[in-house]
Amino acid sequence: MMKRRTILKTGLVGLGTGLGALLSPALPAVAKAPSLLHPKLLAKAKAALEAHDTTIVHKDIIGIADYALHSAKPRFHLVNLMNGRTTSLLVAHGKGSDKKHTGWLQQFSNVPGSEASSGGSYMTAEAYVGKHGRSRRLTGLDPSNDLAYQRAIVIHGAWYVDNKMVSQHGKIGRSQGCFAFSETDLQEILQRLGTGRLLYADKG
Repeated sequence: MMKRRTILKTGLVGLGTGLGALLSPALPAVAKAPSLLHPKLLAKAKAALEAHDTTIVHKDIIGIADYALHSAKPRFHLVNLMNGRTTSLLVAHGKGSDKKHTGWLQQFSNVPGSEASSGGSYMTAEAYVGKHGRSRRLTGLDPSNDLAYQRAIVIHGAWYVDNKMVSQHGKIGRSQGCFAFSETDLQEILQRLGTGRLLYADKG
């Protein structure tokens, strides 16, 4: 006969597994790298959330792109402000921000046609299917990125963003200014960073 403690432990494990499947049935079980999120950058993102309090509808989860880090690093952080948990992922920056393709973002730009990344606060908008497949539009909330919607700066998946690229080239590819993620991570980004949330990008 199994001991009561063993039975309870087995039951709890099974219950936890079942709940996990119900809460996130579509998310792949992919191991994530430790977070590199700097406390000062998190503080700046929280200040941005407060500054745009009347615009940002949902304040449970925010996205933070730390473009001070090299593109080989998991520098996009999904931060759950309710429990403090952070998931860090690879994200590309724009060609116009790194013309020599060093892997380092050199500069931001809000100019149409620059193919550069823009810093500042964004609000996530509607999801759609476009030339890059499943994507999500972004609305720039600051003077530094207020042309984001017009420039079609969005969240999308890209073949040139994954750990294989990092292993082979020491960096990932560049976008045309969009927040491009690996196809493996895209579903999680689109699901957790849904419409009406803050995405904050900065360098430093």
